[in-house]
Amino acid sequence: MLLELLHDGARRCHRRQNAAPPARAGMPASLAVSTPESQAPVPRRVVLVTGLSGAGRSSILHVLEDLGYEAIDNPPLPLMEELVTRGDRPIAVGIDTRSRGFATASVLQTLIRLRQNPAVRTELVFAWAGESALLRRYTETRRRHPMAPSGRVKDGIAAESALLAPLREAADLVLDTSALPIPTLRATIEQRFGLSADHAGMTVSIMSFAYSKGLPPDADLVFDVRFLRNPHYDPMLRPGTGLDANVAAFIAADPAFEPFLDKVTDLLTLLLPRFVQEGKKYAGIAIGCTGGRHRSVHVAHRLAARLTGAPQPGAPQPGVTGNVGEQTSWHVTLNHRELITELAGTRGTTGVWSGAGAPDGSEHAGATAPVQAQEA
Repeated sequence: MLLELLHDGARRCHRRQNAAPPARAGMPASLAVSTPESQAPVPRRVVLVTGLSGAGRSSILHVLEDLGYEAIDNPPLPLMEELVTRGDRPIAVGIDTRSRGFATASVLQTLIRLRQNPAVRTELVFAWAGESALLRRYTETRRRHPMAPSGRVKDGIAAESALLAPLREAADLVLDTSALPIPTLRATIEQRFGLSADHAGMTVSIMSFAYSKGLPPDADLVFDVRFLRNPHYDPMLRPGTGLDANVAAFIAADPAFEPFLDKVTDLLTLLLPRFVQEGKKYAGIAIGCTGGRHRSVHVAHRLAARLTGAPQPGAPQPGVTGNVGEQTSWHVTLNHRELITELAGTRGTTGVWSGAGAPDGSEHAGATAPVQAQEA
């Protein structure tokens, strides 16, 4: 029931924040929208950070603090809402099972109220990692698990996972840090929550991945491109990646490639505006192949290039009158999950490929995009 209230509250808050203000007497509604007095204030950003112990919650808070957020770690839960609503800066609040007065139901109720408050834009980030990764980290640090101070770490992980499951379900962003390097984590947080490049609309994140390494847990849509012919079986192409021109040309020459890309683009043209109507601020699209090096990388790059040219809801269309200043493309970020560690030292640092910052705005085969880290 609480989760239904959370999703409903987020949708209603989104509609209130995007609703046009009423026109003053004697003034046409179209003019009232453009006057400075009628513009609603931009909601202040609030990021609540929670998750499993050892999964990187503190690291996420530190990145947010570096980005300009006022960071508060583990405040007493009864005081959290007052701290958030009375501030005048973007704020990041860390919450975990050690917080005074912690109870999952109380956190969810607070989240509902904050999402219904039009003065703030509240998002919940959940840091997660697999059991083996958490056990390894606790072994390396030799720390006790907060939920098993005198017992086995494995038991503490299981108990905490069960306790926090409703928060993970309610999260706007689930970050799987099991194999996520710190630079990649930082790039992901900067991409999603950076204040200097804040985006009022929805961000579309496209990720290439390998099925052998598991599905991205934050993906809203997953497309399997293993049906395309595989460069892995060509000895000349195997060492390359989907970012290389010869590999890209080989993949694009598959007769099924262009029809598939056309149909996926058509599907997203239908779905993404509906996501916006539901109040989503982020949409994750995952493109998978066997090894995450060739086919998925090239398809992800081509799809990102197409979406940066796709009009957003309400944007002017050819032959249709629109307001000056409206966005005419989706804000797209591109992430090649399996290439991050492999290519970080040979093809540059991590970065964001977006509609405003694409290398050339084209979608020709072999165009090179930066390798960038993921939200998940």
